[in-house]
Amino acid sequence: MSQTNAFGAPAADRPLHSLAIERRVPGPRDVSIEILFCGVCHSDLHTARGEWGQRTWPIVPGHEIVGRVSAVGEEVERFAVGDLAGVGCMVDSCRTCASCGEGLEQYCENGATFTYGSVEKETGRMTAGGYSSAIVVDQDFVLRISPDVDLAATAPLLCAGITTYSPLRHWNVGPDSKVGVVGLGGLGHVGVKIAAAIGAAVTLFTTSPGKADDARALGASEVVVSTDAARMKAARGTLDLIVDTVAAPHDLDPYLRSLRRDGSLVLLGAPPAPHPSPAVFALTASRRSLAGSNIGGIAETQEMLDFCAEHGVTAEVEMIAMEQIDEAYDRMLASEVKYRFVIDIGSMPSAV
Repeated sequence: MSQTNAFGAPAADRPLHSLAIERRVPGPRDVSIEILFCGVCHSDLHTARGEWGQRTWPIVPGHEIVGRVSAVGEEVERFAVGDLAGVGCMVDSCRTCASCGEGLEQYCENGATFTYGSVEKETGRMTAGGYSSAIVVDQDFVLRISPDVDLAATAPLLCAGITTYSPLRHWNVGPDSKVGVVGLGGLGHVGVKIAAAIGAAVTLFTTSPGKADDARALGASEVVVSTDAARMKAARGTLDLIVDTVAAPHDLDPYLRSLRRDGSLVLLGAPPAPHPSPAVFALTASRRSLAGSNIGGIAETQEMLDFCAEHGVTAEVEMIAMEQIDEAYDRMLASEVKYRFVIDIGSMPSAV
């Protein structure tokens, strides 16, 4: 084991602070990465504050990681010292179940090993995420990062990017598609950019009229304020797919009714309480579907990163120092960020 500087939550009701954690010594297939930037996800906040059932403390969040390879094991073939690399939401899976065999490690039937808050197979210790100076990951779960991209603005793609890209790919969105995105936050603004880069006509649904100009600048061709009954009525039956990124309970019926026949509404946000049950007729009237999606497999995540690099898609970010993280969490809850916080890991205080 080697000690690494990190920043984590000692308990659900206490601020994050500097601490030293142990990383395993790289094995034959491992890649050691010096972390440069780490995006801040709502999942980090919910986990750090014990809202998703976290039971083991301390917890070191962070699963939108970009950095530079500092060491590789003797069996590693895909990475060399000095390469840029990324780590997303997973660092391992069983690799034997049907889902893993199909490249859908996020749906591992025996449970994927997540970047933080899971049990590391090699050591039996809890995994610790990207609010740290370094991380060691099996090469099969490390992503290649283009040297031509803005690294800080690419970091959020490791979660927000793949979370929105995966349903667009699964539901076969293309240049002739009409896609809706509900919410223009950390997830939604990336979803608008990716769908527009694919060539789809994008409609942004928002409760905030002040976001209309931003949405159009990001690639939306239409903006519908969801509290405007006349605009919502006009949108009925116009869209092939809607990705709903809002992490708060809300009425799904108006969005279901905005779908064409055989369209799908895909839930991406994770609200603290259930959505109201949709009316059956909103589904049956036009054979519509209500579905969900969860990040993407490693191959699809690499495909997303390559696509975004080719098309110049990055997140809109605000850089923060490590010690600003609790303030950033509060601002996230108040929707006071445009649109994703990214931590400069170079600002990490030393605990080692």
